[in-house]
Amino acid sequence: QVQLVESGGGLVQAGGSLRLSCAASGSGFRINAMGWYRQAPGKWRELVGTITSGGRTSYVDSVKGRFTISRDNAKNTVYLQMNSLKPEDTAVYYCNTVPGALWSWGQGTQVTVSS
Repeated sequence: QVQLVESGGGLVQAGGSLRLSCAASGSGFRINAMGWYRQAPGKWRELVGTITSGGRTSYVDSVKGRFTISRDNAKNTVYLQMNSLKPEDTAVYYCNTVPGALWSWGQGTQVTVSS
């Protein structure tokens, strides 16, 4: 059973940056495409970006040009670099496989962007 542990969240002013990490225990990380998801209060969880096992990335329009996903397969870790943060980026951020979240969700990491 793969466990996911997200970290790196915090409180930041609008325009600031954060780098999130998601460490996966167990096998299977290297062959799976991974995604970063987020869930704001009162909203559904949404997928904000993905990265294939080979490093190809894609993003939703709302974060394109501001967020960058990367991965280190040797460390079983995927990263989310978030720049030019906006208050609407406030959410709990999670990682999981794509397509579909095959593994149990981690606890997520809270990102709060103040205006």
